[in-house]
Amino acid sequence: MATRSDIAASPVKGGAAPGLTPGSRPADKEDRRRTKLSRRWQRDARWSPYAFVAPFFLLFAAFGLFPLIYTGWASLHQVELTAPTDMNWVGLKNYTRIFDDDFFWNAAQNTLTIGIISTVPQLMIAMGIAHILNYKLRASTFWRVAMLAPYATSIAAATLVFVLLFGRDYGMINWALGAVGIDPIGWQDDKWPGQIAVSTIIIWRWTGYNALIYLAAMQAIPQDLYESAALDGASRWRQFLHVTLPSLRPTILFTVVVSTIGASQVFGEPLLFDPNKGASGGAEHQFQTLGLYLYEQGWVNQHLGRASAIAWTMFAILIVIGLINQLISRRLRASS
Repeated sequence: MATRSDIAASPVKGGAAPGLTPGSRPADKEDRRRTKLSRRWQRDARWSPYAFVAPFFLLFAAFGLFPLIYTGWASLHQVELTAPTDMNWVGLKNYTRIFDDDFFWNAAQNTLTIGIISTVPQLMIAMGIAHILNYKLRASTFWRVAMLAPYATSIAAATLVFVLLFGRDYGMINWALGAVGIDPIGWQDDKWPGQIAVSTIIIWRWTGYNALIYLAAMQAIPQDLYESAALDGASRWRQFLHVTLPSLRPTILFTVVVSTIGASQVFGEPLLFDPNKGASGGAEHQFQTLGLYLYEQGWVNQHLGRASAIAWTMFAILIVIGLINQLISRRLRASS
């Protein structure tokens, strides 16, 4: 007959392994599960940010970087719109050819003058509007939204309306000038009237946008500065000159650079201002900008290689503007 010790010594089928306590195996599973979750969390924390920003870089590579590189490559070839896959290497011939073209320099001069005529009054008017809106006014939210209405308007719609206003025979502008004894002006026929008219469209569209930027910067100025200036007997005009303007120097520099870049890329306004001439910018190219000159060479004359060279020339101009902006910003920070 088996003794009690023999029965106790016999292992139970399916029991725990010798040397392990009954609760040790579930503890090992829990530790492994926590370790796996910890590693998964570390991988998620490391790679999730890249996954979130990956769509932007993919879209930028497809629609920004690739066209930029391809345009630079096409600028070194003779390419026609009718056969965009047939490329003949010409080196820098497209660049030397556009630099020898009088129409290129005419477009560059028009871009410069339209940029000055539109940027300087635009920023001055925007500064004045922002200064008025900075005070407590009734329905201030309405006026701020109204400032953005021209910016939200389509370029085509706004330009077509201004074409009617600047019409030679039935335009409201010439009607008002005739009421004070001034002869009708051919806004679409003469150089300076045409450039002034195009600049007026740009001023109307972008003044409110810049005014809101100035207004946001003005509201960030500490009120203690105005109170101290008022205690010293400074009028509101002197407060504007000695408190507001110095505090807005970085913002003013930003708007000048952005407006300059926008002026160098003006396209829709001069294109639609004289629909009969289109990309020519008037009968005598009197308000043809670099953007119109690029469009004319690429899609009217069908010289894609030459148009690519113009695009890279404009890109180089923007780089120069950016470097000038960086130099001025450093000097302003050093002086402050």
